Amino acid sequence: MATSTELPSTMKAQHLDAYNTPYVLRDGLPVPKPTHPWDVLIRVDAASYCHTDYVLAAGEMPGNPEKFPLVGSHEYAGTVVALPPSPAQTAIKLGMRVGVGSRAYHPCGTCAECLKNSSPDSDPRGYSVFCPAIKSNGIGIDGGWQEYALVDARQVAPIPDSLSVVEAAPLMCAGVTIYNAIKKAGLRRGQRLGIIGAGGGLGHLGLQYATKMGLRVYGVDNTDRALELARGLPNIEGVRIIDARREPAADIVAQVGAEDGAVHRGEKGLDAVIILPESQAAFQYGVDLLKNHGKCVVVSFPQRGFHVSAHDLVFRDIAVVGSLVGSNKVLREMVDFTAKHGIKAVIKTYPLEQLNQLVEDYKSGQGGKFVIDFHYKA
Repeated sequence: MATSTELPSTMKAQHLDAYNTPYVLRDGLPVPKPTHPWDVLIRVDAASYCHTDYVLAAGEMPGNPEKFPLVGSHEYAGTVVALPPSPAQTAIKLGMRVGVGSRAYHPCGTCAECLKNSSPDSDPRGYSVFCPAIKSNGIGIDGGWQEYALVDARQVAPIPDSLSVVEAAPLMCAGVTIYNAIKKAGLRRGQRLGIIGAGGGLGHLGLQYATKMGLRVYGVDNTDRALELARGLPNIEGVRIIDARREPAADIVAQVGAEDGAVHRGEKGLDAVIILPESQAAFQYGVDLLKNHGKCVVVSFPQRGFHVSAHDLVFRDIAVVGSLVGSNKVLREMVDFTAKHGIKAVIKTYPLEQLNQLVEDYKSGQGGKFVIDFHYKA
């Protein structure tokens, strides 16, 4: 059985050499070789930029890289070009197009996280995205801003024919993270979900996912550009887009209460909200939208955290839970759901050589997702 296609000996990559510095493009780097039984070598075709890449480059990421230089990007997609001499699996084959999940390169397989199988969404025993021994691609080890990358066969998802690699790359973190957060909200069809930060990279995907899941969706943001992006999306029939600068949470709650014929404050509001921005004002706006017994799902992780009102927790029975990323099982489910329902990220592409320009455009507040396309054509 063939284990590789013909490969070059060297490649290009973008390196982060220190915090708060531009990326450095280097050529002549050795192409890695798969040696571990779970290794897969892919030719990277597209690699996306995530807010976590920004946080990491600023030196504010928990579990920062152990050493520099580091190749960033933990949401990317490519083509399988080599397998180890004795693969531990047979499902991932040469020539397959795969997306790479953002976590769990070589989990230990023996810790409590790896051995528990506590929910229908858990991965098989022996593999966990929460394993404390893992290295996350683009965070603990080199990621996708290089022409070839080693990944763990258990952390990839085959890409359906209806999705391009550029479309698939942002799904590998942004897509699975917001999809998992929606699932964690635990709502039934017809219940109300608020997405705070609806015009951002995760938020605009979340509007589409939640709508196709049959939820009544409220998208909240506070900049003209983000609101314009959210309002222009397909696949969001019936979604209410809210400008937080002009519509206080209390007004939205009153309107929802009137629709339901509710009398008391505790009966009025949304069933769950997802918090994507890092500001305290955004967090509290989301909590204020909830009815009593509602759930607040927190995805963002600002350095100083959030202040949570004891009144909301005790007297309103608001539950606050965190959501990091989905299992590989959820990753594959999300990819199939995306293809089935025609969900698309708003994407702007760049060649590998223009990574620093991509970062500047991200910092300027442009919405959607920014992707390095290794086959970029101007």
